[in-house]
Amino acid sequence: METKNILALLPYKKPFLFVDELLSVDENGTKASYTYTADLDFYRGHFENHPVTPGVILTETMAQAGLVCLGIYLLRDSLKTTPEIALTSTEIEFLKPVYPSEKVFIESEKIYFRFGKLKCKVLMKNTADETVCKGTIAGMILIKK
Repeated sequence: METKNILALLPYKKPFLFVDELLSVDENGTKASYTYTADLDFYRGHFENHPVTPGVILTETMAQAGLVCLGIYLLRDSLKTTPEIALTSTEIEFLKPVYPSEKVFIESEKIYFRFGKLKCKVLMKNTADETVCKGTIAGMILIKK
């Protein structure tokens, strides 16, 4: 399955789509990128005069790029439509802030995929190759009937 087909099957659209490019995907993980443009609405009220990307948005970006894209790839032979996704757990460590207009790179590594549950180690880096956050994310990926 080509990366553009995986992106087309994501159950998100702008302004809640946080994957610009799916750089690579295989049975074991993904690599992707996203740029947080300065006009994103959540910056208006998140730390007045010093906007920073909220941790929940960083987590969502890692989930979309690292978990959901991988799940779609792993289910590629049985998918005919957008799958249903349910986040089941996260454990994220935030190490550096991400500011408006910053580009980030997300890498995931599959820990396991069984009985519809996918768990991954996920890492986000900035353009200086510094880790901004890392952790584990798990979710259920179900095929609509």
